[in-house]
Amino acid sequence: MSEKYLVEKVYSNKKIDEDIYEISIKGKFEGLPGQFYMLRGWDREPTLSRPISINNIDEDKITFLYRVFGRGTEILSKLKVDDEIKITGPLGNGFDIEKIKGNIAIVAGGIGIAPMRYLINKLEGCNIDLHVGFRNKSRTVDNVEKNVNNFYLSTENGDAGHKGYVTDLLKVENYDMVLCCGPEIMMTKVVEMCRDKKVTVYVSMENRMACGIGACLVCTCKTKSGRKRSCKEGPVFLGEELVING
Repeated sequence: MSEKYLVEKVYSNKKIDEDIYEISIKGKFEGLPGQFYMLRGWDREPTLSRPISINNIDEDKITFLYRVFGRGTEILSKLKVDDEIKITGPLGNGFDIEKIKGNIAIVAGGIGIAPMRYLINKLEGCNIDLHVGFRNKSRTVDNVEKNVNNFYLSTENGDAGHKGYVTDLLKVENYDMVLCCGPEIMMTKVVEMCRDKKVTVYVSMENRMACGIGACLVCTCKTKSGRKRSCKEGPVFLGEELVING
């Protein structure tokens, strides 16, 4: 199996908070919120490229927010302006923004905030509340909170906002639709809350991916119509279709 990459140049690459980085790549790119690109800042090793969701797209660059976790992302964090980087995408299925209307709750946990900036920027005619949860205080929401009606921040240790979980302040019955990305335990809770109140929920799965193009089956998740690939049929799934808690 071979992947076709474009060789582009790094526009910027900066540390945002602890192990969180934001990298922008020069060029004209396309993609829907929730879709991802495969990034590769090296030649042979590591063998696998890294799937990273779109954080934003401007006229002359694309931006990704990522957490350093392993050798590949550590190499990405060392890249400097004008260094070459290999990139392919957009991949997967993102949020269908044409179907997203009315009062919307966007719920993100940890690095799950990454695709939500672009999602917020692309939505039109919606009333958006943003609910974000972190283990401790983070600055990764500075560029999105000003674009929403209400912003709810939760931290598990009480560094900022509500002390507790992001779901503590979420009242799903107040919304026409909930859009969610983050740790599996958080998304499971959100899906359960939405099912109980009969509110439509879409989740962007964070399953570990290998190939990014649907060939290796590493990233499958269980749905009512069988196992589906997060990198191909997802990452965005209708919550009602997912089989959770077994």
